[in-house]
This record gives sequence, C-alpha cells and structure tokens, in this order.
Amino acid sequence: MRKILIPTDFSENAMNALRYAVELFKYEHCDFFILHAYADEVYNHKTVVSREIFDTLKEKVHRESNMALENILAEIKSISPNPRHTFKLLSMFGSLIDEANDLVDKENIDILIMGTRGETNDRKLTFGSTTLQVLKYVKCPLLAIPSGCSYSPPKNVLFPTDYQLPFKRRELKLLSTLTQSFRSVINFLYISDFNKLSIRQEDNKHFLKESLPAAELIFHQDTTKDLTDAINQFIKSNAIDFLVMVNSRRSYLENLIYQSTIDKIGLHIKIPFLAMQNLQRY
Repeated sequence: MRKILIPTDFSENAMNALRYAVELFKYEHCDFFILHAYADEVYNHKTVVSREIFDTLKEKVHRESNMALENILAEIKSISPNPRHTFKLLSMFGSLIDEANDLVDKENIDILIMGTRGETNDRKLTFGSTTLQVLKYVKCPLLAIPSGCSYSPPKNVLFPTDYQLPFKRRELKLLSTLTQSFRSVINFLYISDFNKLSIRQEDNKHFLKESLPAAELIFHQDTTKDLTDAINQFIKSNAIDFLVMVNSRRSYLENLIYQSTIDKIGLHIKIPFLAMQNLQRY
C-alpha cells in the first residue's frame, strides 16, 4: 500500500497536483492524505486583536477548511473513481512543515506531492516559498508539479548525479516502481571532464543499476562547466518529461534551495520534479 501526502491551500495549483497524483498512481493501491494546515491563516488575520476573537476565528477557519476538503474529495472522486484509492482528510491547526513531518513519521509516508506554487502563483518563480520550505525541511521524497502541468506518463526521465553520494534503497524502489509501470527510460547525467570514476563512484553507480533492474538505463556524460545549463539543455534536447534529483548535504540541489537567489540561477522547471531526500536534514 502506497502512502501519499498531498498538502493543499485550496489553490488550482494544489488541485492540479492532486489530479496528477491520482493519475500517476492509478495502478497502485494508495492511501492519500490530503492535508490543510491553517495556523498562519488564523495568526496572520487582520481581525485578531484579542484571545476571544482569535478562538472564534480559529473555529471558523477550521469549519471552512473541513468544508473545502470535502469539496476537494467530491471533485477528485468524480474525476477518478478508483477503487484502489482511499482518501483521508486532515484539517490541522499548525504549520505545514511541522504537520507534514509529523505525518511522515506517524504514517510512514512514501512520497509528498504538491504544486510548485500556491495561492500567490507568481509566474516569475520556479518554486513558491512553501515548496522551498518543504524541500528544505520535510524528511520525505517530494514530487513537485509545475503550474499548468497536465498529466502524461513519465516515459523519459533525467537523473543528474555525480555518483559521489550513496542512495537510499527505499527511494530508489519508489523510482523503480514508477518507471517499471510506465516502461520509462532513465537518463543518468554525469557532468565532468574526467572519464574515469573513483571506486566510490563506481560502487554507487553499480548500486543504481542493481536497484533499478526493470528500467532501461542510459548513462551520459557532459563536460559543460555549468550544471544548470547542462540540465536545461538536456531536458530540451532529449524530450525529458520527468526530472529526478537528490537532495542531500553538499548536493547540487541543496546548494540551489539554500540560496535566496534560486530563481535567478536559471533552473526553470516545467516538468514534474522528484526530489529524493537522501540524507536526514539538520
């Protein structure tokens, strides 16, 4: 049974991510946890001037959250009445990061799926602030779905790696299941001037091959100095429809998300993007 966490702020981007999720996992038995964390809506409300008003507003937002979640459930069941899927609605007074991490631990969540932008929908940004916070602090693989991205089977996957860090078997199993279902091709992209791998790199590359036995694996090397340019060009030139990266200490992805200028770097992702949380965050 696959366990999938879907945060929602009731925006169209969040609903689009849910629609994508039920399609992506339509062949699997899944528990979907649809979460709305609403503490900020209460604390930041302009009418909060006393404890009494705060408590009244809190109850009101909770009721509205429950109703909105029920509406989402009705809509998704009308779109995808899949007997393999069950849904649990969670309206929580807390921050998204705290509530998501608690659920990940309590329910042993396999993957978190969300839109790349929320209510503000700033089209100049690749990732909204909430998505960035989840990437940084939630200890679970994250599949980010860009705004307006309609579902299509992930047939041609790009996985940039330097083979330096070990991989988690569980997360590779998740990728293996997905790619096996859709007979995907996984393109590993190694950016380096050096053709010879170290023993560590060879061992990690071998582990990838062992962990993805059913997928067609193609290994590429590029000498482009800028990894962002290499990724953007490879996506464009090879009709890539799904991007996988590892988010761990000292990784390329970590360097991106911990910079305030992430959207000035140029990694403008318009395809589904799976970030595997390879090592525990600190």
